[in-house]
Amino acid sequence: MTMQKSWQDDYQQARLEEILEDGVVRCHLSPRNCKIKEGQQGFCGVRGNRNGRLITLNYGKGVHATEEVIETEAINHYSPGERILSMGNVGCMFNCDYCQNWKTSQVKYLEERDVHYYTPEQVVDTAVRHDIRCISWTYNDPVVWHEFILDTARLAKQAGLINLYKSAFYITQEAIDELLPYIDIFSISLKAIDEDYYKKITKGSLQPVLNGIKQVYDAGKHLELSTLMITDISDNEATAMKIADWIMENLDSTVPLHFVRFHPDYKMQDTIRTPVNRLIRAREVAIERGIEHVYLGNVVNTPFTNTFCKNCNTKLVDRFGLNAKVTGLDDNGCCTNCGHDAHFKLLPNNQPIPTTKTPELNDFDIRTFDWHGDIVSLHIQLKNNTEQKINIYHRRRNGNGNSNSWSIISLIPNESFRMILSKSSDGEIGPEVAMPQGIISNLHEVFDRAHFPTISIEEGVAQSDRTPLPAFHR
Repeated sequence: MTMQKSWQDDYQQARLEEILEDGVVRCHLSPRNCKIKEGQQGFCGVRGNRNGRLITLNYGKGVHATEEVIETEAINHYSPGERILSMGNVGCMFNCDYCQNWKTSQVKYLEERDVHYYTPEQVVDTAVRHDIRCISWTYNDPVVWHEFILDTARLAKQAGLINLYKSAFYITQEAIDELLPYIDIFSISLKAIDEDYYKKITKGSLQPVLNGIKQVYDAGKHLELSTLMITDISDNEATAMKIADWIMENLDSTVPLHFVRFHPDYKMQDTIRTPVNRLIRAREVAIERGIEHVYLGNVVNTPFTNTFCKNCNTKLVDRFGLNAKVTGLDDNGCCTNCGHDAHFKLLPNNQPIPTTKTPELNDFDIRTFDWHGDIVSLHIQLKNNTEQKINIYHRRRNGNGNSNSWSIISLIPNESFRMILSKSSDGEIGPEVAMPQGIISNLHEVFDRAHFPTISIEEGVAQSDRTPLPAFHR
């Protein structure tokens, strides 16, 4: 018998329930349509049956809210470089063999310390205070956080914020209909066009995902697709061809497509990262089949992350890793050189993080981190352990001995805040963070852009490129 964990002690009524005989309920959130007996949970581990009603165990419960950039979510054609507040939940409607967030997606591995508690009001307030205009529902798939997302996204819209939904999209048509009024951007992970792949690797099925993508497209929402190219499994021309052909037949050529580099994790640790040449070939195949905007993900310092005008070849957006700079787009998302429509949505007056000259750093704790190997992104978690508002500063260190201007983050009393910093150039050594007394900090290596690290460097994960793993049964 599985012991009840403290985060499961309270629950809320869930949506999309069907009450059956003998106290049984059916959940209509995902295509599994789990039939759940009294006291039990469905496949996801976070929706269950209590007193003959469908309940959610993870309302407001997730991983730490994190400031990131929109490129983290495989979104390249909506306000490049936009800062976002990433919100990830616990639980999942899939159990992918390669999951890099298995510690929080599979609830049997979930530790109490990794569960953070939020109200819809707190999420929106955090975004507004930090001048973040977009909330991203991400990491462990947001499908199973349905009720909390609806409540929070509604408040966010009222506050003038944008909502982004990044998902593998194993979700029912009914649930999508409830999301559509509040979600502005959909980043959907299409694993393959292969039913056997879905059954074996994800423990789900393909057709509902395809149906959901078409439903979002027909609703006129901003949509981008991504495919994780798993080494020796899906990193081939056939996968690229099938996905490109499906897009051309069911959507249109302007929907951006991202081929994403895989890293070994969970039950697929005995392999290597996807060879970049295979990603490049997949991109070539998709372009040959007619897709206009094809990008590589989890790859730095390559021209295949940039956007060029299809008419005159002017560089429209310059990208290095997760960093993006608009270089050739007008306010309407068209090329500034020839006027060609590049299919971008731009938000007005995109304001970067405030910067300052060298501050007075007497009695500050200075922490540095050096990029190494494939580790080119870092989560910095900060806790203001005082009753005063405190400023924290960070900047990039370059190999020529120079450093960028300091950026400022202001934390209110007792606020806990997590943010991502990513390598922005070949010559960059790593970030530097300056913190006054009263700040508690932890550094977390990020293995790729969809990875939410729960184990910090302080716990001995430095210089590693793999999540510490239990002995999984093969």
